[in-house]
Amino acid sequence: MVSCTFAAFPAKDAYQTAPNVPYESNPYVKYRTDIDGLRALAVVSVILFHLGFLPNGYLGVDVFFVISGYLITSIVYRESEQDKFSITHFYMRRIRRIIPLVLFITAVAFVLGLWLMLPDDFENLCQAIVASNVSANNILMYITSSDYWAVKNDYKPLMHTWSLGIEEQFYLLYPFLFYFFKGSKVHRVKYILIALTALSLGAFLLQDNVAAKFYFIQYRFFELAIGGLGAILFRDAIVKNYRTGRFLLYALLALVAVILYFPIIPSNDVKVLLTTMLTVGLLIVGKEYFDKDALYQGLMSNPVARYIGMISYSLYMWHQLVFAFARYAFLDEITPPWAVALSALTFVLSIATYYGIENTFRQRRVMATRTVLVTTAAAFLVTTVGAFYVYTLGGVIRDYPVLGLTRAEVAKEQKFLSGGGGIHIRYNERIRDIDRGFDDLSKINTLVMGNSFGRDAANILLESEVADELEVRYFEIGRAMDDDSLAIRMQQADKIFIGAQGPLSKDWLTELEQRYDFKIDRNKIWVIGTKDFGFSSGIHYNRIDADTDFTTYRTRMEDHATVRNAALKSEWQDRYIDLIDLLGDQHGNILVFTPEGKLISQDTEHLTKYGAQYIAERLNERLREIVNS
Repeated sequence: MVSCTFAAFPAKDAYQTAPNVPYESNPYVKYRTDIDGLRALAVVSVILFHLGFLPNGYLGVDVFFVISGYLITSIVYRESEQDKFSITHFYMRRIRRIIPLVLFITAVAFVLGLWLMLPDDFENLCQAIVASNVSANNILMYITSSDYWAVKNDYKPLMHTWSLGIEEQFYLLYPFLFYFFKGSKVHRVKYILIALTALSLGAFLLQDNVAAKFYFIQYRFFELAIGGLGAILFRDAIVKNYRTGRFLLYALLALVAVILYFPIIPSNDVKVLLTTMLTVGLLIVGKEYFDKDALYQGLMSNPVARYIGMISYSLYMWHQLVFAFARYAFLDEITPPWAVALSALTFVLSIATYYGIENTFRQRRVMATRTVLVTTAAAFLVTTVGAFYVYTLGGVIRDYPVLGLTRAEVAKEQKFLSGGGGIHIRYNERIRDIDRGFDDLSKINTLVMGNSFGRDAANILLESEVADELEVRYFEIGRAMDDDSLAIRMQQADKIFIGAQGPLSKDWLTELEQRYDFKIDRNKIWVIGTKDFGFSSGIHYNRIDADTDFTTYRTRMEDHATVRNAALKSEWQDRYIDLIDLLGDQHGNILVFTPEGKLISQDTEHLTKYGAQYIAERLNERLREIVNS
């Protein structure tokens, strides 16, 4: 994903050194028209990635990180040399350039979420609004959705603001280097940057956690810093021969384009490193050719490329919001015609905010500093406090008949710092209360093992007609090899159900036997199968009306669901309870609602109470046979 944020976009404003002085006439930096073209290449790549058409398009973020470090360092280094660098002015430029549009976009997301979203999704959006406003959505994304490439992230309107967090965290500390080492001491900055870059790069290469090094500043610092080092170390021309330099220039440009547009390199680390080094090389060499070489000007400085680069911050901020809400509300798939339509809408909105917000706030002759601060502070408080309040309600701002949720009931349980008390997972989580040994040996001792899918399985049993005959207990499967009580429970159990999320081999039972030195009776084990209800429940929520036939309304499952279901069925055969076969059809589609119009799953993976009741009703006969066997 692209970080068309912070310094990459703020660069134009950052060129200004006094009120009403255009960036083109900045005495410190000669305006680079080719960088607008590079911005355009990066932002278009990211847009295509989020449309699902360009697998490597997310690498645009690396391009923008390098541009950010290069441009801002070019400016503040020269200001520091002349002892004219001001941290106050630096942060004020950042506020003018970045914050107003962020707050506007989060406000738009809030209004659309209020209108279109189910409460769980709206609660998550409100989390993202607060995190985006305080420049920490990268941290939230790491905690809540570590896999950036997961399809479900396509339904998150503010997923892309993680990059704002990276850059704003970078600029929280970066200017102090130039504050403490200015004037005759500014040359020391490059040595500190080299050391910090080496540390960050080493951490990036040694870190095995893919999500951590994608979302955290310490693993991204080297990309911004390398851009800064390029600006400091290569202030003069590095290629003296015009033809040699021109060949190098086009080779660098071609390689950047190849990496962005062709998935030929399997390793993400290699792609990131190559993109970073090639981009800084292009910035260094391009400085000598952007106003001399006609072909390079035609490619990177043509009016279309320059205009796209000019509005790229708005393009970046709008595109994911537009695409995510389109997917959430009405589009099963973004086809090429829809891609064109949504991209056109993104461009129209971006042009409007570029002139109406970006230009308005960043020009001191148009808006005084006091006005900027008062306006942004007010917008920050309204959007942050509003989103946090809705978060405490669990996103339940009205009645939701499809979930059986009412605003009045939730209001009674509201806890200010609890996110609605976890109302959307409470039904599943309640099963943890029976994670203990058996007490009533007069009933059929029934042990359910699993994770959240196992808790769904326990709820199905507890909602079934045979529930009164069972003493249901639960065991969290993650601690199976570390908790001696499991062996006791399995020996005491008359029936054992395993709630399966993914592949589950019978060899696992053998490992348990070896670990605890006891024999498991395979005849008392059944596996309750995996399930999947598509990519988002939001689209179904927004589609249904009074004429909807809930008994036939289906959605397409994710492909991996049918694959893992087939593997489980093959492994366990007659000991397998196939939920996909129960709810699905031969075309890979599955029921979404109960016959009464209640969602079977709110989050497309776990069961609502109505979903568990409906499945239990469908399984009553099978469960009766198992209990009596």
